[in-house]
Amino acid sequence: MEKNLAALSAQNDSLLDMPAPAASAASPLRSWLSVVSVAIGAFAFVTTEFLPVGLLPQIASDLGVSPGTAGLMVTTPGIIAAISAPGLMLGAGRIDRRFILLALSILLLTSNLVSAFAPSFGVMLLGRALLGAALGGFWTLALATAGRLVRQEHAAKATAMILSGVTFATVIGVPLGTFISGLYSWRASFIATGALAAAALAAQAFLLPALPSKAAIRFSDLRALLSRATARKSLLMVALVFGAHFSSYTYVTPFLAENNFSLSAITSVLLGFGFVGFVANLAISTAVTRHLQASLFAMVTILLAALATLPLVHASPAAVAVMVLAWGVAFGAIPLCLSIWLQLSSPDLPEAGSALFVSIVQVAIALGSFTGGVVVDAVGISATLWLGGLLALTSLAVIASFGMGNKKLAEILAK
Repeated sequence: MEKNLAALSAQNDSLLDMPAPAASAASPLRSWLSVVSVAIGAFAFVTTEFLPVGLLPQIASDLGVSPGTAGLMVTTPGIIAAISAPGLMLGAGRIDRRFILLALSILLLTSNLVSAFAPSFGVMLLGRALLGAALGGFWTLALATAGRLVRQEHAAKATAMILSGVTFATVIGVPLGTFISGLYSWRASFIATGALAAAALAAQAFLLPALPSKAAIRFSDLRALLSRATARKSLLMVALVFGAHFSSYTYVTPFLAENNFSLSAITSVLLGFGFVGFVANLAISTAVTRHLQASLFAMVTILLAALATLPLVHASPAAVAVMVLAWGVAFGAIPLCLSIWLQLSSPDLPEAGSALFVSIVQVAIALGSFTGGVVVDAVGISATLWLGGLLALTSLAVIASFGMGNKKLAEILAK
């Protein structure tokens, strides 16, 4: 085990010691196309999950709720996904993972259609709950199977490609949803994401190979992983970082609107946020396994600086735009860093590790957006940026507690 972990730390692309039967049975091109199909699914899921961020004022006004209450559209799927991530994997047994991914894509499509035609906020939350039920299982499987779709030495690149769906969603998905809402209505935006979900379903049905499970995940696997002190501390770090981001990002559109940004300007800023995040994801993917801790520490530091500075420069549109772009750089790289960190924490239990990672991320999204909503309604939007900054500062302390500059981080994380 220690020998394998040392190799993981030394090689940029080798992440998981797991079989890749699908990759060996398919041509290299088809293997990479199967990764692309999952990346399209990631794009569809993330676009759907965070579409309300760009539409919050319109939906709140149309359905008769406050902006803070409207934030439940982000909180609800997060709570459900936190339960479904480990729950689905425990119940899936040894069912072919391809069939599960297809079923989850169908559920995503259903969620979008329910949301698009919701006559009330309660029905909207039902649609968002359906999203949460699919979301947890999708990310657990997407991250755990990335290395099975291609050759083992390309596992890191496959993971980065799938996670690029996150940044593509912020580059194109969320801003495009805001743009469509401006042209037509927020309902048209959900119809558009429904079409995107249908495209992801078709791509996966055609391109994904069979993904038989080698062993069913058991509750004892989750318990074994949580018994490791470094794994628990790693999950705490993940919760703090994602909580820092989503306690603030959920309300970035109202913040920009409050500071005299027009709808077109908000769309442009969100587009820039996603674009720089996409570039950051690509840039860091080549070095992240060699300099994982330093990369993560640097990105969270940038996140902290952006969140702490935004309330201070709110009177300057140019300064606000620059800080939001810096925020985009940080969060564009953070999911890949944290995903690989958790993979290194559980090389012997990849699906259990992915399930707990996704569950903690969704808890952080739910609690972050909910707490941010409470702060927004009680104090104001700027205050939730300070809250995010405090959580980011705390997460830096946890990252540093692993010992900065340690060249054998992989061995430490697997203890």
